[in-house]
Amino acid sequence: MDAAQLRALGVRIVVDAAGPFQGSAPVLARAAIAAGLHYVDLADGRDFVAAFPALDGAARATSVVALTGASSTPALSNAALDAITAGWRSVETVRVAIVPGNRAPRGLSVMRAILSYAGRPVRVLRAGAWRSEPGWGLLRRIAVPGLGRRFASLCETPDLDILPARLPALRTALFRAGLELPALHLGLSLASLPVRWRLLPSLVPFAKPFLVMAGWFDRFGSDRGGMSVEALGRDASGRPARALWSLVAKAGDGPSVPTLPALAAIRRLADPSAAPIAPGARPCVGVLPLAAIEAEMGRLAIRTRRDLDHPAPLFERALGARFAQMPEAVRGLHASMGDGAFRGRAEVLRGRGILVALVALLFRLPPAMADGSIRVAIEPDHDAAAERWTRCFPDRCFSSRMGLAGPEGSGLLRERFGPFSIDLAVEAHAAGLDMAVTGWRLGALPLPRLLRPTTRASERIDAQGRFRFDVALFLPLVGLLVHYRGWLVPDDERRGEGP
Repeated sequence: MDAAQLRALGVRIVVDAAGPFQGSAPVLARAAIAAGLHYVDLADGRDFVAAFPALDGAARATSVVALTGASSTPALSNAALDAITAGWRSVETVRVAIVPGNRAPRGLSVMRAILSYAGRPVRVLRAGAWRSEPGWGLLRRIAVPGLGRRFASLCETPDLDILPARLPALRTALFRAGLELPALHLGLSLASLPVRWRLLPSLVPFAKPFLVMAGWFDRFGSDRGGMSVEALGRDASGRPARALWSLVAKAGDGPSVPTLPALAAIRRLADPSAAPIAPGARPCVGVLPLAAIEAEMGRLAIRTRRDLDHPAPLFERALGARFAQMPEAVRGLHASMGDGAFRGRAEVLRGRGILVALVALLFRLPPAMADGSIRVAIEPDHDAAAERWTRCFPDRCFSSRMGLAGPEGSGLLRERFGPFSIDLAVEAHAAGLDMAVTGWRLGALPLPRLLRPTTRASERIDAQGRFRFDVALFLPLVGLLVHYRGWLVPDDERRGEGP
């Protein structure tokens, strides 16, 4: 439809709710601007929204307001984030999730949008570095209050670019989506593997068969869906803070959620008494307050809530008052509420023998090196109750998950490496901290004490005031498994290719 045809309709506002927007050009937006009409769309395509500001000059020249992304993402997600972090000193981590009910209607455009990124590389900011992660990867079970836990995986949305651009201190921005039925969610994960392995360019050509197969499961699950926006950072007083905005839609009203920001935008544009929106073409971010969008929910079976708490970082909870005894550089590494990132140099020594090589291969332990770079990322996990540590050497990364192994203040931690875990006793003092292995397990099953690994681990500061680590792990009857030591400083610079 061109500008002349739009003028002939006699409308004031043009709304594009058709989709899919992924890979599309803003043809209707250009026509509306040329016709001198306000424009609003429900785009959730990352590329579409990123390219939209190219229309800004034309929109200003015709005094037109053109808003893209007036949908669940990025309009609602950012409005919720702004509301729950108002006045904060810094926002370090943002995680957004949408988990619709299985009985919600699915159209071909929605299926194509999901399949457009499933298995394909998605650029995300994680722990201060831009990384490429597989679409529909990063599988997690997330909890939405009032809805329960559901599987969710990485999806490509405009928020992945918009959030880092809006928040200078942000180190992680993730957006996940989930299917209510585990069989469907995990099935799509499996189906995306040929794309991840580059055996197929995309799953989009299979959209119709996928839609048919999904229809076979329509009678299962529920009509209840939800959305959550979680932020970790420092509040107005500088305290560690975790805020959560969540939405639960019942009675099949979930599919109405993406339309609500557009309705709020239309209402504001059509109301001569409302505060005007400045002309121009841009994403619908920072334009609508959360209250205006939530006001559109009144006629629907949709409820929202906000939760705020001030959880202490993991090591502070484990050590209690002793945490404050440690030097500032040691406390600083363990004090992030959101994702932390550190870089430095390390030396790695490795034991000898086939058993050492097999264990090192199983846990992806680094090879021996005299001096090489190291980067450590610390990410809060499971509602900030645990931490995921990822240590990256020049050609190898290995991860573990740490959580409490006893009451707060007991100094007991449990570190998991896949199905195995080791129990650690942590001692804090004025020079730093020390850790020792006190037990090990396979799942929940304790393993023999005589066969458990032992460790010599310490954290100190060096003459330059830098955090210094020294970790040695030994196997019974074998000896040294790996010994790595070096120094770290905060990695405050976002690394890699940005948006």
